[in-house]
Amino acid sequence: MEGLSIGKLLIVGALIVLLFGTNKLRTLGGDLGAAIKGFKKAMNDDDTAAKQSVPEDKPAEQQTRKE
Repeated sequence: MEGLSIGKLLIVGALIVLLFGTNKLRTLGGDLGAAIKGFKKAMNDDDTAAKQSVPEDKPAEQQTRKE
């Protein structure tokens, strides 16, 4: 066994295209891209929420009162 070569990878890719078709693969790629985009957005939202929830130097009582 030589391992994976470019020729073997091309053959596997061609078989996948023949089995599933280009439309199915295009839909799968779009769904995967949307999932990654949603994951990144959720991670950024979590970071923003964590930064906002950090208390400041003032106690909570002084923050809510208006003098």
